[in-house]
Amino acid sequence: MIDTRRLRTLRAVADHGTVTAAAAALHLTPSAVSQQLAALEHEVGHRLLTRDGRGVHLTAVGKIMLVHANEVLAQLERAEAEVAAYTTGEAGEATVACFATAISAVLSPTIAALRSTAPGLRVRIRDAEGDQSLAMLLDGEVDLAIAVEYRDAPDASDRRLSRMPLYAEPFDLVLPRDHLLAGSATLESLASETWIGPYPGNPVHDVIAFACRQAGFTPDLAHCSDDFRAVVALVGAGAGVALVPRLALRDMALPGVVVRHTPGPERRVFAAVRRGADSHPLLRPLLSGLRTISGSLGTP
Repeated sequence: MIDTRRLRTLRAVADHGTVTAAAAALHLTPSAVSQQLAALEHEVGHRLLTRDGRGVHLTAVGKIMLVHANEVLAQLERAEAEVAAYTTGEAGEATVACFATAISAVLSPTIAALRSTAPGLRVRIRDAEGDQSLAMLLDGEVDLAIAVEYRDAPDASDRRLSRMPLYAEPFDLVLPRDHLLAGSATLESLASETWIGPYPGNPVHDVIAFACRQAGFTPDLAHCSDDFRAVVALVGAGAGVALVPRLALRDMALPGVVVRHTPGPERRVFAAVRRGADSHPLLRPLLSGLRTISGSLGTP
């Protein structure tokens, strides 16, 4: 009989690429992870991993086991959801990983609405960038992630996740108020400017870099901050120009800057749960509330 805990360990190693990183995600020691994997290999009767420098790769049998691990773990999520539904599941806690703009735009209004529609549901928030939240979800740290499409993100066919589109958010150009092109700037016209934006690794950085490449240039990103208020403040100080998600600008003081709505990139935002958990009675009202609130923000 294969121990499902060992299947979770196999998936964590496949997701993170090293035993050490998987151990950190599972809150185990590397030795414990190695023991779990060795036991699983004994149960299966085949090697599941090969080492490559500091990392590990799945063997052919390991890849087969990973496919079945995803299905088994999804079925366990469904079983937990059905048990919770049978015992009403009207009271409890759900943990959500979400990036700051979406916390303000959709998650906070959803929580406010749930006070009357699902008063027994307590929502715990973890502020996390879009690329971090999915890893937290797959590692079991959170129950739901609000994330964005980004390079190397799990796609809609990923058997580990169930995804629900929320909204599409355009980016706007932000320029110093006294900029020569303040009233007529396009992305292409700003090719020679100094740029301000998020650090590499932030999904927004990738969106901006791709948009600039499509416009025929590589941006001179001289100043970096993942805080859009800081980005806008630097633009207002004349330090450069920026592309900022539109919802991040909502309700923000904008002294010394001009915001131009121009054709350009957008980021697509979605909610995700582990496959099988979307029917959990604590997550159903949360997903429904997110869908309702996000409906006013843009096309999924």
